[in-house]
This record gives sequence, C-alpha cells and structure tokens, in this order.
Amino acid sequence: MRRILIVDDHREVRKLVDTTLSGSGCEVIQADNGASAVEIARRDQPGVILMDAMMPGKLDGYEATRLIKGNPETNGCTIIMLTARGQLSDKEEGAKAGADYYMIKPFSPLELLQRVETIFREAES
Repeated sequence: MRRILIVDDHREVRKLVDTTLSGSGCEVIQADNGASAVEIARRDQPGVILMDAMMPGKLDGYEATRLIKGNPETNGCTIIMLTARGQLSDKEEGAKAGADYYMIKPFSPLELLQRVETIFREAES
C-alpha cells in the first residue's frame, strides 16, 4: 500500500494536501507535530512523508527529519520538506537533516502530486 504521512501543525494545510492526494490511491495519515511524526513513521512505515519545517514543541520538522532518517527502521522513507521557509539556508538545513526534496508553500498541487507519484513509481520498479 502506498502510504503518505502529512506532518503540519495547521489543519487547513493537512486537509489541502490530503485532498490533493486523495485520488492517487494512497493511504494518507496525518500528524500535527514532529514528535507524533517520528512515532507514526516507526509504527506505520509510510513511503513518503510531507514534513513542515516550523512546528511547535520539542521537535520541529528538521529535527523530526533527522530522527527519522537516522533510524534504520524508518530511514528508507522519502521525506519532502513542504514549508513556507524558502531561503537558501532553510533548504540547506533541510538537506543536512536528510530531506530528499524541498518544496515551498504555497505549493502547486499538481507538482506535489506528480512528485509523489514519481517517488512511488521509482520505488516500485
């Protein structure tokens, strides 16, 4: 099963991303903070994680990405940072944390859908 984890502290963003991906045949699960994302990634093993950078709590998106990519149980998932932080230093921080891709909000739903489809297609081949 193609499983996607959406991690964002804004419910509206999670709903928009869920709606964007709903017709793709994927199971979509959600988390509203970094700590939940790490726990859900371990438990549910999503193939793709869409991770916001700025979230409240002890783990922002960068730290959650580091923990997920640093764990042998979860490091095989593809992480797309999906965030409003678009400076070069933000993108570099995402890469250092282990993110595979970086997309800036507001995002193109079509581009996001195509990216996710490509990731799953490559993983299946």
